[in-house]
Amino acid sequence: MRRYFVLGLLLSFLMINCSSVMASSECSRAVLQETADKYLDALKKGSFSVMPLAPQAKYIENRKEMPFSDGIWKSPMSIDFSRSLLDVDTCQSFTEIIHANGSHPYVIGTRLKVKDGKISEVESLVSDEDDWLFNAADYLKYSSTEKWDILPVEKRTDRQTLIKVASDYFDIFQDYAAFDKIPWGIPCVRIEGGAYTNPNNDPEPSCTAGVPKGGGVPMTNRSYIVDVDMGSVVGLVDFGGANGLPDAHTFRLENGKLRYVHVITLCPNGCPKIPMPKDMPK
Repeated sequence: MRRYFVLGLLLSFLMINCSSVMASSECSRAVLQETADKYLDALKKGSFSVMPLAPQAKYIENRKEMPFSDGIWKSPMSIDFSRSLLDVDTCQSFTEIIHANGSHPYVIGTRLKVKDGKISEVESLVSDEDDWLFNAADYLKYSSTEKWDILPVEKRTDRQTLIKVASDYFDIFQDYAAFDKIPWGIPCVRIEGGAYTNPNNDPEPSCTAGVPKGGGVPMTNRSYIVDVDMGSVVGLVDFGGANGLPDAHTFRLENGKLRYVHVITLCPNGCPKIPMPKDMPK
């Protein structure tokens, strides 16, 4: 009798562990990357139907929910460069896409939510010439040469710290006291729409150039996508409050220090007239 009891416990243990392995494999880096690749294929083919969509999947473009048929893939789009960040904890990805060489250039940031191997949400920020500091050719020039590889374990930053760094960075826009909370790194560069903080190839550039000195600008509705293996976090926010500009900031940390910042900001009603900071390199 005791032998059967022990055998039962062993079988239960194996079933629990098998279930855990299956659950984790459903949202592995490989699964998320494969799904992001299928999204990119949909853009290239101009057909959303090639994506593995869940029955009730949502499509949100520039903060507006719409039918998939009305989205950016109305016609095929060549992709000059892309990079995907993979969040296995929330089963989401974020992909930066640059289409610089067509008649209508774009820089796109897309979040995918995956459930049971299917895409349940697609949310895209589609920026073009009407948006903040837009220059797809320069975005391609600088982003494509950066090194966003998988970090060795000893150079990674944990999930909560990555989110805190992004949150503290957003706080600077409202309260400059948050500036000293940021683990600023050297070298560090920022791409903002296409504008670049190191056009002169300074060997030790800083991302502090052009950072606002506070000004009561709230960054609301914050949500985060985290790729610990790549030391990266994406913050999706409304720049300037609930009715502000749709925005995505992507941060990469190496050895706990800020290394790269990428910014996509939409201006649906025209971009605000903000003079460039005096410390921005020419």
